[in-house]
Amino acid sequence: MGQVLRFASAAFGRPYHAARVLLAPRTPHSELHTHADFHEFMGVTSGRGEHLLETGTIPLETGDIVLVRPRDRHAFRGCAPDGLEFINVAFPSSAWQGFLNLTRTNPTGSWDAARQPITFRPADPQTVMATFESALERFSDDPGTFDLMRFWIELLPQVSPEELPATASGKKAPAWLVEACAAMRDQENLRGGVPRLLELAGVSPAHLSRSLRAAYGMTPTNLIADLRLEHAAALLAATSDPIAEIATRCGFASQSYFTRCFTAAHSLSPRAFRHHAQRAFVP
Repeated sequence: MGQVLRFASAAFGRPYHAARVLLAPRTPHSELHTHADFHEFMGVTSGRGEHLLETGTIPLETGDIVLVRPRDRHAFRGCAPDGLEFINVAFPSSAWQGFLNLTRTNPTGSWDAARQPITFRPADPQTVMATFESALERFSDDPGTFDLMRFWIELLPQVSPEELPATASGKKAPAWLVEACAAMRDQENLRGGVPRLLELAGVSPAHLSRSLRAAYGMTPTNLIADLRLEHAAALLAATSDPIAEIATRCGFASQSYFTRCFTAAHSLSPRAFRHHAQRAFVP
């Protein structure tokens, strides 16, 4: 399965975690792992390497930016002659989703729906790397939540927030599918599940299933489950609403079923996840 990392165990009460990582060439890759409750941006500051995924290997070079989601199982390896150096900035998924909602960034939801971590190759890599260096410097000096927001605000214009992920064939997902998936983030639609997704898409069940598999590598059922769990995680972290109420709002048939699904996805019960997520911003 690989290691499962949790935000609270690394950030020590800070709103984000930042580190500089150097992987020498011809050495074993970093440990294969997933994230329980956080996203991270990684900026390659020098050298070359490889991003190792279950779906294959993606080459990395100086100036590249990678967005890694909690469900991504991945590792890194440095390549000759200089190895790979990058800065990673990790932050709670609940805070990230709240920021995206507030600023209406990435309105299509395409980043989270993509089959694999998103790799960006910005036009001005020097400016982007300076943003990562600043975040790393501020992390060593007792950062606040504003410092995390400043990192996002400086970085996002450089990574084309409107960019859509490519499908396995190299083509963008069709507009009707992107719009339907984005609309499913609305809580009312989310409760409607796959039938509501079909209504929004306006296509046959078979066509929807084929299109989702081609674009995002998942079934309609899996997409709805992921979106429900994502919304539930945001509500657990940001509100004090009863867990049973959150389960209902997200479209789960019962609290017990919600607890089983959530625990399987996050390796934490909803109650434990809330405890860790809400403590993440408390020194």
